[in-house]
This record gives sequence, structure tokens and C-alpha cells, in this order.
Amino acid sequence: MRRRSGFGWLELVIGIALIALGVFAFAKPELALTGLSFAYGVTVVVMGVADIILFIEMERYTGFGPIISLISGVLSVMTGLMLVVYPGTGALVLTILFPLWFIAHSISRLAHLEHIRFVAGNGTYYFTLIVNLIGLALGILMFIQPLFTLATIRLIASAYLILLGVDSVVMAVSRMGNRR
Repeated sequence: MRRRSGFGWLELVIGIALIALGVFAFAKPELALTGLSFAYGVTVVVMGVADIILFIEMERYTGFGPIISLISGVLSVMTGLMLVVYPGTGALVLTILFPLWFIAHSISRLAHLEHIRFVAGNGTYYFTLIVNLIGLALGILMFIQPLFTLATIRLIASAYLILLGVDSVVMAVSRMGNRR
């Protein structure tokens, strides 16, 4: 019988990458949006792959949550690849796809809240709930007001990437690794 460590290495790597990317975006606001578009693209691809892996691991369960992970993962990978392949058009692409990614990722996490509460406890549950409700609200706001997205994308994205990174690190050190 294979014993699991209870530590989520993929979540930890994603969390560290998101925190680093968020801090970097705060520290270097004078960088062109195209450079950040490429970095966001790589991060979104990694997060999409993680959502697809979550779908594969949870496919034995029935319900709405695993399908949301697959859809979110595919949308994340598509968004990330678009940003990596066309970083020069990142500003326009980000005003459309970035809000969709915020919404899809937040819904994916919210769909797994009961599993998170069961495995990781109430503290992680409430933290994940709050972070993803904020992400869902920001995604809807950015989708409704694309000029708002264009004007504030660095600040919003930087802050939210740091929050997502902290959420991923919390998930990594919680008992989420003991899923089986």
C-alpha cells in the first residue's frame, strides 16, 4: 500500500510561482504589459494542468465538481497558451480572457469546497471560500467593465495572484495530500 506524505508538492510549486509573480508585478509596474502577459500565460497553463490533474484524480466521484475542474483546466490552458504565443497582443487578450480565467478558476475552487472542508478542515475551507468569492466578484467586474480591467490589471492581478499563491500554499501544507 502506497503511503502519501500529506504534502501537496504541485500546489506548493504553484503557490510559490503565483506569489513570486504577484510580488514581481507589484515591484516592477513599469514593465510592459506584454512581458507580464507571457509570465501570466505560463502560470495559467500550469494552473490549468493542475485543474485537469484534479479532474483525473476525482473522476471516481460523481457530481458537478470534477467536470468544472476539467472545464476550468481546459480554459486555463487555452488562455495561458494564447498569452504565451501572442504576448504582444496581451493587453487586448487579457481584457477578454483574464476575467474568464478569474471566473472559471474561482468556480472550480468553489465547486470543491466540501471536499476541502472534509480533508483540510474549516480554516482552509473559509480561507478558500473568501479568496474565491473575491476572485469571482473581480472576474465579473472585469468582464462587465473591460476598460477597468485594462486600467487596473496590474494591481488587481498582482494582489489576486498573491492571494491565490497563499491559497495554494495553504492547500499544500494542509491535509489535502491525503486524498486516498
